[in-house]
Amino acid sequence: MACWLYEGMLLFAVVFVAGWLFSTLGQMRDAMDSRRHLLQAFLFVVFGVYFVWFWTRGQTLAMKTWNIRIVDAHGRPLTQPRALARYLLSWIWFLPPLAAIAPFKLSGGESTVLIFGWVAVWALLARFHPERQFWHDAWAGTRLITSKPMSRR
Repeated sequence: MACWLYEGMLLFAVVFVAGWLFSTLGQMRDAMDSRRHLLQAFLFVVFGVYFVWFWTRGQTLAMKTWNIRIVDAHGRPLTQPRALARYLLSWIWFLPPLAAIAPFKLSGGESTVLIFGWVAVWALLARFHPERQFWHDAWAGTRLITSKPMSRR
């Protein structure tokens, strides 16, 4: 989970640059622009490119820091289709609470509690997997393994 939080901090820079490019090139004037849904779709694609690119090479920047590698069920590097499947399945961490926010018109505080509550529940559900891996990894046919630290020389 620490790697996941660190990944979020690194993605802030990715979101910043991608959002700046989109809003500058699209001449968006404010955050409530009618094209904000296009921006969200663009960021979804940018995140997908980021994760598929790094996962097919074995590690994201945060995973390198925490000595974690991603491999398929047989210990081989991920193919692009498998990495893409993992990316799409990993949205289970956020889609259920996000889908509940709009229809129930939840406030910011309620939305935050719902999102963090769901993330905690989803993380705890990994304890019920026979190999204690996250369910999106099991469904995508991937697994996280510990890698040897890189040489300091």
